[in-house]
Amino acid sequence: MQMDFGDDKHLDVCQNIEFGLKTQYEINPHLTDSICILALDSAKIAVKQKFGYAANERVSKDGNVQDIIEWCIGVGLERIGKVNDLTLKEYVARIEKIRSSVERHACDGNRSYYHFIKRFLP
Repeated sequence: MQMDFGDDKHLDVCQNIEFGLKTQYEINPHLTDSICILALDSAKIAVKQKFGYAANERVSKDGNVQDIIEWCIGVGLERIGKVNDLTLKEYVARIEKIRSSVERHACDGNRSYYHFIKRFLP
């Protein structure tokens, strides 16, 4: 059974990741939900690589996704093993949870996820 956002003991981590996504949507008017999904897929790999895993997996080098990847790596380095006993596996699961949400909202338009999250984030 998949945990929803309301039951997540690491909800603050999700919000921290989403804050970075919101910032990127505001900085880059060409950022679409599809590009964001690509960035989050690569971010999952990149953060694993920072912790010594996924060495043979490829991270996108597309310039449109680099800031999102770097944001997710930064959040991971700040939080994994340091706040609320967050593990790498749990962190990657939070990125995947957000990715799934982006995918759901993308059905409503190119930047629908941004329009959704900006109502909840400063």
